[in-house]
Amino acid sequence: MDIRKTMLVKEVIETDSFFKSCEPITRVVIMAVVKNPFAGRFAEDLSLLFDIGGELGEKLASEAVTALSRPAVSYGKAAIVGVEGDLEQGGALIHPKLGKPMRAAVGGGKALIPSNVKIASVGGSIDIPLGHKDEAWSFDHFDTMTVMVADAPRPDEILFCVAVSDGPRPHPRVGSGPITS
Repeated sequence: MDIRKTMLVKEVIETDSFFKSCEPITRVVIMAVVKNPFAGRFAEDLSLLFDIGGELGEKLASEAVTALSRPAVSYGKAAIVGVEGDLEQGGALIHPKLGKPMRAAVGGGKALIPSNVKIASVGGSIDIPLGHKDEAWSFDHFDTMTVMVADAPRPDEILFCVAVSDGPRPHPRVGSGPITS
């Protein structure tokens, strides 16, 4: 696994958009810029990326959780694949083996880990969806963090992202679960 660099973004929200105070909510994204071993070519077997994703999760997910002010309640994951790669390569990095170390780091994880993958050039941003780690229908915890790294991903790289939060959106008001007619 060739890691060019890692980056941690920590955001503390203290008010909503209208400056109404809330209990501080900490959201953290940890990112790694890694070499894409399949850049520029089609490969049927992407299991090397499965393994890299698992290793990155082991290495970084607990660091993200440690940066929170309180225990993690929400999580998400994402990848930006450089333009010499394809979506399947990003999916291979964040899906098959990343879930287990993320769930271990957050101390739970009954719910699916929301995710996003896209192809972009250097400096491209990505929206990382967040959802409650144990309650998939907790509308209060549906959220998004947008991140980017100014010099990544290069065409032959993938930007790997793990996000965690210790609270819901500030002053959530959209209900608590599925609405039926």
